Amino acid sequence: MINMLRRLRREVNAEYSACVFDAKGKTFRDDWYAEYKANRPSMPDDLSRQIEPIHVAVRALGWPLVMIEGVEADDVIGTLAVQAEKRGMKVIVSTGDKDLAQLVTDHVTLINTMTNETLDRAGVLAKFGVPPERIVDYLSLIGDTVDNVPGVEKCGPKTALKWLTQYDTLDGIVEHAGEIKGAVGDNLRKALDFLPMARKLVTVHTECDLASQIESIDGTLASRPEARDELRDVFLRHGFKTWLREVEIADAVEGPTDTPPAEVTEIEHHYETVQTWEQFDAWLARINEAEITSFDTETTSLDPMTAQIVGLSVAVEPGHAAYIPVAHRGPDAPVQLPRDEVLAKLKPWLEDASKKKVGQHLKYDEQVLANYGIEMRGVEHDTLLQSYVLESHRPHDMDNLALRHLGVKTIKYEDVAGKGASQIGFDEVPLEQAAAYAAEDADITLRLHQALYPQVAREEGLLHVYRDIELPTARVLRKMERNGVLIDRAKLDTQSTEIAKRLIELQAQAYELAGGEFNLGSPKQIGQIFFEKLQLPVVKKTPSGAPSTDEEVLQKLAEDYPLPKVLLEHRGLSKLKSTYTDKLPRMVNADTGRVHTNYAQAVAVTGRLSSNEPNLQNIPVRTGEGRRIREAFIAPPGSKIVSADYSQIELRIMAHISGDESLMRAFTNGEDVHRATASEVFSVTPLEVDNDQRRIAKVINFGLIYGMSSFGLASNLGITRDAAKLYIDRYFARYPGVAAYMENTRVSAKANGFVETVFGRRLWLPEINGGSGPRRQAAERAAINAPMQGTAADLIKLSMIAVQDWLETSGIGAKMIMQVHDELVLEVPEEALPEVRKRLPELMCGVAKLKVPLVAEVGVGNNWEEAH
Repeated sequence: MINMLRRLRREVNAEYSACVFDAKGKTFRDDWYAEYKANRPSMPDDLSRQIEPIHVAVRALGWPLVMIEGVEADDVIGTLAVQAEKRGMKVIVSTGDKDLAQLVTDHVTLINTMTNETLDRAGVLAKFGVPPERIVDYLSLIGDTVDNVPGVEKCGPKTALKWLTQYDTLDGIVEHAGEIKGAVGDNLRKALDFLPMARKLVTVHTECDLASQIESIDGTLASRPEARDELRDVFLRHGFKTWLREVEIADAVEGPTDTPPAEVTEIEHHYETVQTWEQFDAWLARINEAEITSFDTETTSLDPMTAQIVGLSVAVEPGHAAYIPVAHRGPDAPVQLPRDEVLAKLKPWLEDASKKKVGQHLKYDEQVLANYGIEMRGVEHDTLLQSYVLESHRPHDMDNLALRHLGVKTIKYEDVAGKGASQIGFDEVPLEQAAAYAAEDADITLRLHQALYPQVAREEGLLHVYRDIELPTARVLRKMERNGVLIDRAKLDTQSTEIAKRLIELQAQAYELAGGEFNLGSPKQIGQIFFEKLQLPVVKKTPSGAPSTDEEVLQKLAEDYPLPKVLLEHRGLSKLKSTYTDKLPRMVNADTGRVHTNYAQAVAVTGRLSSNEPNLQNIPVRTGEGRRIREAFIAPPGSKIVSADYSQIELRIMAHISGDESLMRAFTNGEDVHRATASEVFSVTPLEVDNDQRRIAKVINFGLIYGMSSFGLASNLGITRDAAKLYIDRYFARYPGVAAYMENTRVSAKANGFVETVFGRRLWLPEINGGSGPRRQAAERAAINAPMQGTAADLIKLSMIAVQDWLETSGIGAKMIMQVHDELVLEVPEEALPEVRKRLPELMCGVAKLKVPLVAEVGVGNNWEEAH
């Protein structure tokens, strides 16, 4: 449920929201019909215990919680939907309940986050065969077994649809009941007396009195931000480790919420709306003569591969900007110049590398222009990247930047287009508002450049990261995104079917091992089977004192018992199916047959790229089924997939940064570094190191990079804390340079408030000298790891730049299609394979000279898995 609510908040971004629950006790339907919901079983104990924690979580997530005594949740939702629609709002109802399809209108839509189904008016008609206004009649006929509302006996959806098609309404069916022949006609006539009550029971009431809890939509249901401190308590109490880690990282790198400057100033400006060729020609002359021009596009979509240009804005000096509308629409569409002709006249300037341009996230604008056959050149600066290099821990959107650096409160997109479900497209925004917003974007971007770039240029390291890493990387990413990766949808469909069959088999195995059926998702039932029926050992307990059945416990028990192993496999495959084999085929671009991810460049404070829509950097590889997902990432006929990744890159960076002689010697001599570490820790020769000792050394090597404590090491290895502490003490005794690096880094981070990568990237740590103990400790762990992870990110970006430059100059026809952490993935014509296999590792290992050698390993295959 927490996942669902967080996803809704991300994807819908509603101005007002409510999470509605049924209150305890009877409702008005119980007074109408004593048997209402009479056959519904009572709530299971393992669910009822979760209700209060769920309420706490809902409020912490920023959702107003609504429960009205005597009124069902459906009726509360219906009343709110109608009230909001009357105020001109668009409404989204998240539900899997078919009854609520009756609420759908031109302004009310249903979405089901479990199935990704969206039901507008057309969707309701397609699913049920009747429009929303006939859903009540439809439900009255078929009945509702869940709520114990009898319909017409043996009248299923097909019969109900047939009658409604023939007679239009329930009243029409009742009127012609005598004409309907056969047993089903007899059943209809028997039900005639109850049908009015059935219709009354299944109708969602939309005029309920909500005043006992909701003063007004504005006053009570405004969406609120997440309460991070409260969420931390929820995640800690219930063992949500990944989410808890997210909160800790956010605390460590973001610190307190940014506050606006003491004074917000008004800026003088003169903005022009270009609607004639005379105006256009004058501005074209100005941008051709300008030293640098701020440029921005307004479009129909955030997806750059499908977005269409609505207008363009330019600015050449602070306070003076122009907006050129080209595709606004609607009954009041303004006079505007034709888009194709405007782009044709702008193309020479856009493609001229000598005409310098600045923008905010210009990679997006470049992608959009590419949809029109325009290759934008002359990108000299990007304020998004300037902010990212200067202050990676802070928000980089224009609104925040303008407030923080200019003391200017900008027009927000929501101010002109609305929010959430009521948001309109920019092509529908009235021209006067659109022009003010768009021209301001170009103006503010130019002003931000003048404020930010001098700060970047003052620091040689920051300037190097900005000029030689981030700006060129943006160009490479734009090309990679446009290239996309070819997907074998049929293979994913086959895998999905196979996983579904395997899930059924695993369920049957689980039932057999447990000696009966149970809910594989119920911690209470699993706990009863594990610890009462099968007498398995209790590994740990929940905060309430009950034996835990979380992932960690299952993994531990799976080492010795079959049922936990089966449950683990079932959970893993269920997630694999819903997240990848079912979802990826739906994300293939219809025009290209490829998946085109977006690489976000200014998200991770360490400099690492992130991938989204879809996320190609999180495809699991630890299981055979997970690795098979990569088999669906294929090369076209005549080409191969080539994968190249750095070997043990962060450990090599640790050796370089720490200067530890033993660690450097192991890498320089080409030794197995984990075997070498085991040799040092266990005081044996490398040849005497056994597999278990090497495994322990590997955990220590990687664990210390992430600041693992003796407690964490003990938990990971299944040993006592004393033994873990002994291993760590031996490690630091044998690798004193690493110990010195860690201590010096903590001291330096506390003194400066930041750490740096080898290349000068600055990684700020606001919590290093403040916050609570856990937050400060998280910042200290980040201080140790960030220079290594950040340097690795810089290296892979430098590799991408070098490889792309070589691909373009060599003309061999190969192209980069993916970047996944320390790995580059290319699509290469077969005749070019020998040259690529030779040059790729040379380029990747030649971008920097460390104290230890860099190693890049190359693989080739028909698909990504074969090449990896």
